[in-house]
Amino acid sequence: MTSDSHRSRLSRTHGRLGIWHGALRSPEPQDPLELTDAVTELEDLGYGTVWSGGNPSLDDVAPLLEATDHLKVATGIVSIWQHTAEDVAATAAAYERRYPGRFVLGLGVSHDALAPQYARPYSAMTAYLDALDRAATPLPAERRILAALGPKMLKLASSRAVGAHPYLVTPAHTAQAREALGPDAFLAPELTVVLNPDLAEARTTARAMLARYLALPNYTNNLLRLGFTEADFADDGSDRLLDALFALGDEDRVRAKAEEFYAAGADHLALQALPPAGAPVGALPREEWRALAKALL
Repeated sequence: MTSDSHRSRLSRTHGRLGIWHGALRSPEPQDPLELTDAVTELEDLGYGTVWSGGNPSLDDVAPLLEATDHLKVATGIVSIWQHTAEDVAATAAAYERRYPGRFVLGLGVSHDALAPQYARPYSAMTAYLDALDRAATPLPAERRILAALGPKMLKLASSRAVGAHPYLVTPAHTAQAREALGPDAFLAPELTVVLNPDLAEARTTARAMLARYLALPNYTNNLLRLGFTEADFADDGSDRLLDALFALGDEDRVRAKAEEFYAAGADHLALQALPPAGAPVGALPREEWRALAKALL
């Protein structure tokens, strides 16, 4: 669908690094001035894209676009079960008119446990993309990216979107995703970071985050395909699993993990920095964002 020059252009406009965070959307954090200040700083630090994480609506990204001048803003991800294609296409068209070239729709099928109507996810995604194409103002493929883990969804991301935004994956998965997508599609995996030189403490922080995802079959099935076993899921994750999924440790270790993803075929990394233990729920890890910018940009 894309050309290599198109992929290169996307890599430049999105940047090699972005920030993914579930609180980068209203109404969290509660202080809207903090949200504005934080996203403005991310642009100043040199990140190319911010990802409104979790299960955002398109309305959530409006403050991010308004607060910045050139930063790309993406959803990571909008659930096809919770928002109609017609509404999504109309809102995306309004953003394109007001902030040309800056909004990217990250779209996914979510999970059986989170969407009561979940059924035949691949067929549902195909039908949703058809509806985006038929909308009064269609949302073109180059402005949408799919949350894709398995081979079929990755192929769909290559043919019906600009590429893929896989979540909770390893460099080995990134290599497989690049092969499935082909050489031309844009690949932007999420990478969770625990910036703590004490590796034992870093793993404890990572386990607290990983536990809820190990209850979702989409993720565990993908990890089983990658060669992990049920034993790796016990006690909220083995050291082997944690070290493969996360960037843990000091700046040098985080930089080395990022390079593994790039070497495997990633064009962009959406960094999710976990705050230190004891931080308030929903707090933005701004110190970590600054440290990562200094280390990686």
